[in-house]
Amino acid sequence: MRFEIAAAMTLLLACASIAPCMAEDTSVGSQDSSARAGSQATTDATNSPGPSASPSAFAFAGGVALGSDVILSGDNGTAQTWTKLSFQPDLSFGKIGLGLDLPIHFMLYQTTDQAVTIYGGDWIPNYENNGKSFFDVYLPKIMYVRYGKKGEDPFFAKFGSISDLSLGDGFIMSNYSNMLFLPAQRIFGLDLGLDGTLFQFPYVGIEAIAGNLARLDVMGARVYGRPLIDTSIPILKDLQVGATFVGDTNPYLYENTGSASPVGAYGADILVPIIGGSLFPLSTFTDLAFDPNESAGWMIGAGGRIIGIFTYGAQLRVLQDGFVPSYFDANYDLYRAERYDYMQLAHGTNFTPSWYASLGTSLLSDKLVFNVALDGPFAAPAVVANLATASQTDYPHLRGVLSLAQIDTIPVYFDASYDKYYIGAIKGFFPDLVDPTDAVIGMDINYKTGAAVLTLAYNAEWNPVASKFEVTSSLQAAVKF
Repeated sequence: MRFEIAAAMTLLLACASIAPCMAEDTSVGSQDSSARAGSQATTDATNSPGPSASPSAFAFAGGVALGSDVILSGDNGTAQTWTKLSFQPDLSFGKIGLGLDLPIHFMLYQTTDQAVTIYGGDWIPNYENNGKSFFDVYLPKIMYVRYGKKGEDPFFAKFGSISDLSLGDGFIMSNYSNMLFLPAQRIFGLDLGLDGTLFQFPYVGIEAIAGNLARLDVMGARVYGRPLIDTSIPILKDLQVGATFVGDTNPYLYENTGSASPVGAYGADILVPIIGGSLFPLSTFTDLAFDPNESAGWMIGAGGRIIGIFTYGAQLRVLQDGFVPSYFDANYDLYRAERYDYMQLAHGTNFTPSWYASLGTSLLSDKLVFNVALDGPFAAPAVVANLATASQTDYPHLRGVLSLAQIDTIPVYFDASYDKYYIGAIKGFFPDLVDPTDAVIGMDINYKTGAAVLTLAYNAEWNPVASKFEVTSSLQAAVKF
């Protein structure tokens, strides 16, 4: 690891010395505020709007990154640290953007008689019988392909890494990310939206997602209509009625333990924007959903902003035994097998009242974002000796996000997230709240000087079987030109 760190620092210092000659408008930034929380490498152009250009001009930017990754390789699939050298071209033309990541992993003097060892898994399908297909290997070389911007254009499409994706009010899919295995593994997904206003038919729209186009595992869509948009009825003319379906064709994809049947969750929702604008926007919504085990959940809630900088949300929920709200959540790819197994258990017919609340701030045109969300049942959680008999929905769950996007005058920018499950199950509410057991922690810290960026990525996932954290981290230095 000493070589990787030394090499990264050397490259960073070299880049800093030539920075005054580099164009500042090639820096990487976030495409939208939702893409910042939980991203794995901010130097990754996945969340970049591409090189600066006028709406109809062609622009090109490039980058070279040097770092290290831990890869399961070798005869026994053991974890090995490889040095990574990557070329990252970035092209844009108006609303169209393309970013590539062309890596080579290598080791120096792995054996005394071999100066350089190249890792073939970067470019060879099923290398060392790792089970990766042609699409698994080559689709992730595309960091992103985009057209338009979500929330601004009636048609948008983004292929590549996806962070914090929600469908509708998020009662079925909320903050889903296919970036949990970065930097070791990049997954190529899709987020696509089409609003009928593009065709002067504003009555309907659709948003569709695919978590992994190489595997076609997590897929879903929300179709919505605006039946009263042609009327002059205040408030109700903007009412949306939607239907959502999300499925997973391979819940055991990352477990390698047997096979599992496809699962799906579906539901219907109503969204009513009460107040528009940017200072005091307010929307109300309700949702009825069914999980893969046919357990039902109902929710009514509201959310908005205060003076444009404070964000809030609240929901009243009624959940049937076995129902998991936001089944496809931010950490779904980590817990998909566990949730599948839970769905196979017999569940009762009782309904339990629950709640959800969120509070945060969004400053500097959404460049600085902080949000904390907490949900759980109204009943006091019972302390148990063995979590194997407990359900996540029986206990409060907390998710916190803190993100600072790149600002020209500030050299440091970062993303951090903290998810804590089973609060109150072991020691009580407040002791469990600060105990990292059963938590998922992610953090990226970036330092930029001129055209050079140094990135430290850290991820920790609690393994309930081994009763310990599984930690992955990487250090990368990159230069954009």
